[in-house]
Amino acid sequence: MIPSVNPSGSDTRGLLYYLYETGKYEDHTDPHLVASFDGMAPDPGRDPNATLTDLQRLLDQPVMALAQHARPAKHVWHTSVRVDPGDRILTDEEWAGIARRIVAATGVDPGEGQSGCRWAAVRHADDHIHIVATLVTEDGHRPDDFRSGARAQAEARLIEKELGLHQVAPGDGTAAQRPTSAERHKAKRQGRERTAREELRETVRRAVAGARSDAEFFDRLAAAGLLIRKRAAPSGDLLGYKVALPDDLNRDGEPVFYPGARLAPDLSLPRIRERWSAGAQDAPSAARQDAVRTGPGRPAAARRATASAVWQTVLAFGYGGDAVAAAHIAAAGEVLDALAKTSAAHTRSELREAAFAFERASRSHVRAVRGHDRALRQAARDLVQGGPALGRGEDGATTAMAIDMLFFLVTAAAHWHARKGHAQQAEAATQAAEHLRAAYQAAAAQPLGVLHQRGRRLSQPMLQRQTFLLREALPELAEQILTEPGWYALAATVAEAEAAGHDPAALLSEVAGRRELGTADSVSDVLVWRMRRAANLPADASQLPETSTTTTRSTKRETTTRASAPGRRRSGADAARPSR
Repeated sequence: MIPSVNPSGSDTRGLLYYLYETGKYEDHTDPHLVASFDGMAPDPGRDPNATLTDLQRLLDQPVMALAQHARPAKHVWHTSVRVDPGDRILTDEEWAGIARRIVAATGVDPGEGQSGCRWAAVRHADDHIHIVATLVTEDGHRPDDFRSGARAQAEARLIEKELGLHQVAPGDGTAAQRPTSAERHKAKRQGRERTAREELRETVRRAVAGARSDAEFFDRLAAAGLLIRKRAAPSGDLLGYKVALPDDLNRDGEPVFYPGARLAPDLSLPRIRERWSAGAQDAPSAARQDAVRTGPGRPAAARRATASAVWQTVLAFGYGGDAVAAAHIAAAGEVLDALAKTSAAHTRSELREAAFAFERASRSHVRAVRGHDRALRQAARDLVQGGPALGRGEDGATTAMAIDMLFFLVTAAAHWHARKGHAQQAEAATQAAEHLRAAYQAAAAQPLGVLHQRGRRLSQPMLQRQTFLLREALPELAEQILTEPGWYALAATVAEAEAAGHDPAALLSEVAGRRELGTADSVSDVLVWRMRRAANLPADASQLPETSTTTTRSTKRETTTRASAPGRRRSGADAARPSR
């Protein structure tokens, strides 16, 4: 159950008109009162003799009783209370009880002999109600509604348990502000997938990803088509900013601007500046930046670099303290934003949803110590500068490689949040991991299919050899891997690594020994990407000639000769290979 409190309205009748309107909104059916401050308020929905003006005048009476100069400019308090889509349909009596508990908990109408405000609860859909109150008590004072949103949430957690409803993870005050009901309905009328607030938050986050200066950040916002207003001090120093969508207008035809801090707590200008000020002293050289910007295969190179940066972060995650972990998690959000922005159509939707979900996981009360996240922020920058990727070839395969690595980092973030008691963040990271899983399946199907076919075409002696190597290097995982469909892709990768001069047994042990594999759907798939990254093999095996996955007799003899040469210590796998 989610209360969404909006405590700063000024037009009681306008809000009531919206709540009782049935012609514009499909989900507005049979609007009617379920409760009110005295239980006797007129109901324009079911009483043919009652009007919206009657209800408005009754609610506003304590406000109008004040002298003109004493009336608050913003006197309308409004909250919607919505149950989870999977919950049962509550009765009007149950909603009435919920409304009374919410206004009591928030201080709008505390009861127990204390003077309260006038309010009414309107139901116009099965799954939610709206509570309207006017913020002047019967004795002419302002109610004690400080932090009414947090108090409503706390009461909702108790109601969920008592009524057997879906229990929402408790928040910690670091979440972005939810869209209001009016914003949601406006988005629906305009045919938007998300509200203007959510679209702006996503666009601003993408503009932040990998940016290094105010100028670059604002250039990206302008390139994305946003309207920008900057706030400056008398000295000319920039203090803040607001953004708007060009086609999101108010009733006067003016763009609706949102300050960065209202989009999300970490999108205020001072908080954004923390990201690039910490990395400025350790910025990569101009030569590296130019290589990413102008080199061949830019999207693929950026994705391979991202996979390496993410993997190094996974290995180090949790060892630098909570502040460092928080920095890595925040920077991982930038990488997800950049990857979603630059990915091909068949992965873009799931990656966008992953980034959207992980946004909630990127903030907590553990303040990030910036600077430790430079590698991830550079990866995000590389992705943006590398430009849009194709969904095939090396671009597509390196996308799968990067997503595979990100899955483990996002999963590590979910575990970290869970250990810290950050329930909402842990749930958000888990949701992001599921979207990454779906995106990975779309990205990996073609490149793994190529490797699978190459593995199937390996000779029987070669497959036996790879099986022997696997059992020698990974005795605890070998039997599981051999039963997975991805085994053939791994066998082909092992053959390629050996042909490139690597010790396949040592490489297998190395990539399997770092971090857990229990959350992987396919251990063999994970090992394929880790081996190809570690051995610097092309992510897209179709670039290699077919002979690269076949070891000839002369190659075997050469390998055996090298293994037997004086001064070279033979590994257990080398010693077990047959000589010819």
